[in-house]
Amino acid sequence: MSFTGKYELQSQENFEPFMKALGIPDEMIRKIKDNKYTAEIVQDGKKFKVTATIGSKVMRNEFTIGEEFDYELMTGQKIKALFQMEGNNKLVGTMKGMKYINELNGDVMTSVATMGDLTYKRIMKRI
Repeated sequence: MSFTGKYELQSQENFEPFMKALGIPDEMIRKIKDNKYTAEIVQDGKKFKVTATIGSKVMRNEFTIGEEFDYELMTGQKIKALFQMEGNNKLVGTMKGMKYINELNGDVMTSVATMGDLTYKRIMKRI
């Protein structure tokens, strides 16, 4: 199953507490929360290009499965990240003390990020 496509945010849980735990300022959290979020993914085998757009902010990340890379956060800060594939529909990543799972089922991508006892869940639909 290919992750390639454009996705739009449908719902999210625990957004604000999770963003605060990441150190994102309150003003930025409000701006992000009030803007439309989309992600465009291009998968070519083990290589991924992800373009995430939140309002006027655009973040681009490119990575290869199994290779550490610099992941750009919403703040512009870059952190080391590593993604692995589980089966053909699940991307599992680790970054900055956080585990991040993207699972694709048909046209719905569910993302769950866990840091300590805090969990953030986002559901996006292919458009």
